[in-house]
Amino acid sequence: MAQMRTPVAAARGMGSAKEGAGVWQLQRLTAITNVILVLWFIVQVAPMSGADYAAWHAWFDSPYHATMMVLLVISVFWHVRLGVQVVLEDYIRTASTRIATMIALNLGCVGLGAACLVAILKISIGS
Repeated sequence: MAQMRTPVAAARGMGSAKEGAGVWQLQRLTAITNVILVLWFIVQVAPMSGADYAAWHAWFDSPYHATMMVLLVISVFWHVRLGVQVVLEDYIRTASTRIATMIALNLGCVGLGAACLVAILKISIGS
């Protein structure tokens, strides 16, 4: 005779890993910082359209501008990583594929973010 299981019993052990709320809050925090930093970026960069390298170098010479750009890069790549992570966790069912894509995601975000930071530092320092 087949055993009857309640919906709660069938779902037990398949519930939340208790991490979703933290990721959700971090994603909202990075979204807010992205809005603020992107608005700052647009206001700062709009008058510089058509500027040459020397003008951009002078702009990046300011520790304030370089710091704000570093914060923008960190916030954007962190937000991208959090958002794509949620999608990967929700839609990739095979554990090995999910782990491989998560590793690729993390390496991609860290690698591209580091390249952006190096470029910002290189321009601001002046080499």
